[in-house]
Amino acid sequence: MKIVTIVPARMASTRFPGKPLEKIAGMTMIEHIRRRLKMNKNLGEVIVATCDKEIMDVVRSNGGQAVMTSSEHVRCSDRIAEAARGLDADIIINVQGDEPLVMPEMVEKLLPPFLTEADIACTNLMSTIRTDEELQSRNVVKTVVDRKNRALYYSREAIPSIRMGMPAYPKYKQLGIMAFRKDALARFADLPPTPLEEVESVDLLRFLEHGLAVRMILEDSFQTIGVDTPQDLERATLLMKNDPLFGKY
Repeated sequence: MKIVTIVPARMASTRFPGKPLEKIAGMTMIEHIRRRLKMNKNLGEVIVATCDKEIMDVVRSNGGQAVMTSSEHVRCSDRIAEAARGLDADIIINVQGDEPLVMPEMVEKLLPPFLTEADIACTNLMSTIRTDEELQSRNVVKTVVDRKNRALYYSREAIPSIRMGMPAYPKYKQLGIMAFRKDALARFADLPPTPLEEVESVDLLRFLEHGLAVRMILEDSFQTIGVDTPQDLERATLLMKNDPLFGKY
């Protein structure tokens, strides 16, 4: 399989404008992500897809690859699909531009199911929710899976129900780390947005509502954080101080 990794990033985040260029330990968040992904050669080229010249300039000034995409995209997967057009690749990995503590080896776990499950369109990492704060946060996308670990639904509400007497049932959150077959990604972009996708503001519900399979992969080996708020940035900065990769790039 030929792999290309794309990192979508934009300045106009609703919850935290300008976050890709916020600094963590003296380096912009987008550069942390790009450099960490470059450490694993199995992830192929690493390209930042953006609609903002400021982000493109920062990436290119540090020797990275960046492409400009439309400013009209609502979903990051649509931005990825635009950036992927014309690329020579079988699989497109998407690491969202707010995952500064991503570990390169965890991303590689997205790949094996494509070799054994011919019907899946996408793979997506998930991790166990361990705090009530995460379970209740609308910034954390929750997911439930079937017996084959295929996604059944994504929600910003707590799922499954916490009111039905099953508090011990495992609860999972979606990570912003996923991979697409290139043809499935192109199909995603051609499909109309769906009602549940818009209600929950979750890209992959477009796949589920159109009957395409998304394979979830449990990843609890590393502590990562999606930066959605200034408070998340503070937490990421604290975690970066003890990060095993920081200092190697």
